[in-house]
Amino acid sequence: TNIGSILASVNPYKPIPDLYSVDAIELYRQHRLGELPPHIFATANECYCCLWKRHDSQCVLISGESGAGKTESTKLLLKFLSAMSQTSLGAPVSEKSTHVEEAILES
Repeated sequence: TNIGSILASVNPYKPIPDLYSVDAIELYRQHRLGELPPHIFATANECYCCLWKRHDSQCVLISGESGAGKTESTKLLLKFLSAMSQTSLGAPVSEKSTHVEEAILES
């Protein structure tokens, strides 16, 4: 659920098909925060928009207990931001990951 610009999420401890797919990235890329159901991509999109359109610095705090999914949430956030940066360079969202994206995600 969203609480303003805060996303509170729960680790389902099981895969949910297509929840983090390229189609989900494309869907959340086209909408503002609050227009679609709460999702980490909505939060990431808000950060991206504020960063580039308003030239505001951004910070994302990911918190939780051990096993809550902090590392996976970070990877998903970076995946979305990487896809958005590729789109801004004219590459389609569905294009395979680049060396830069792989380096970021491996970090």
